[in-house]
Amino acid sequence: MLIVHVHVEVKPERVEAFRAASLANARASVQEPGVARFDVVQQEDAPTRFVLVEVYRTAEDPARHKQTRHYEIWRDAVEPLMAKPRHAVKYRNVFPDDQGWG
Repeated sequence: MLIVHVHVEVKPERVEAFRAASLANARASVQEPGVARFDVVQQEDAPTRFVLVEVYRTAEDPARHKQTRHYEIWRDAVEPLMAKPRHAVKYRNVFPDDQGWG
């Protein structure tokens, strides 16, 4: 599994538009065979900050995700809503794992 956290800070007046676009993308993303999970989380004490928690089955699946029409629509819709460019951090699953180690 590959876990990607996409950190986004949104302009205060554009939070609802970002939420709507991100929920539409998440609903479509979880239908992709390579996506095990796709969460949209909003920071409680700073509601302009979001993290997209994307869990992919293989290292190749994020690239496949970025080729989908729903991703392209999301990317183009949210770019002007962001206060600064988004950034991603990639993680490897330690526990639970699918190797029987944990």
